[in-house]
Formats: sequence, C-alpha cells, structure tokens
Amino acid sequence: MSNEQSTTRDERFAHGLEVLRSVDGEAGQRVIDSLADISPELGHQIVAWGFGEIYARPALAPRDRQLVTLGMLTALGGCEPQLEVHVNAALNVGLTPEEIVEALLHSAGYCGFPKALNATFVAKKVFAERGLLPVTGERPAGDASA
Repeated sequence: MSNEQSTTRDERFAHGLEVLRSVDGEAGQRVIDSLADISPELGHQIVAWGFGEIYARPALAPRDRQLVTLGMLTALGGCEPQLEVHVNAALNVGLTPEEIVEALLHSAGYCGFPKALNATFVAKKVFAERGLLPVTGERPAGDASA
C-alpha cells in the first residue's frame, strides 16, 4: 500500500493545515473558518488537497508558488479577496514588496492594465496594513524623471 493510501483523511488534513499555517498564517485559517457553516468539505479539500498535496510538493519553492499564484489570480480577475490572502502569503514566504509589485507590473503585458491595476491596489492595501508603504522600486536605467 502506498503512503498516500495509508494516510487517513484526518492525517491529510493535519498535514495540509501545517503547510497552510506556514504560508498563509491566520489569513488562511480565517478562510477555512468562514466555510464551516456553509461548506466545511470545501475547507477540508482546500487544506488537505490544495496545501497538503499540491502546495507541499517539493519541485517549486513556496516563494515561486506564490509568484505563480499571484500571476494566475491577477489574470483571472475578480479574485481580489484571494489575492489579498496570497499577497500576504507572498510576503510570509520571503517575497519583497518590490518583487510583488514587479510581478504585478509584469502581468499587465499579459492580462491587461485593468487586472494589473486591481491586483496592485490589493497589494497596496496589504502593504499599508503591514506598514510597508511606500514601496521604492527601481526605475529603468536612463530614466531621468526621478
């Protein structure tokens, strides 16, 4: 019997919860808690599968997974509550505000300015809450407008 089959539902959830807490901290737990009275199974699957199985895979570092997640949520649009959680998570796993802003700027070329703006304003909200404003990114070489 493989290790995956020998773990119980509770063990998979416990492992996922450990990963979730290491990445999202309290924000992830609040999302799970908010599902308790409407769809506790969705909360269970997010934790056990999303974090315990997918997020915990070793081929990508947590900071890289967060960059991918920020890009996808930005491209999807309409995911601002999830973006808020994942901007916090990105900071928690070592991305700097400058790197997050740069990733969102980069997304404008692929998914458009409206989606990049919405995502950037979510990041601004998170940065303000964490005392990380203003963000001082580098200007391109030769930019004399500073």
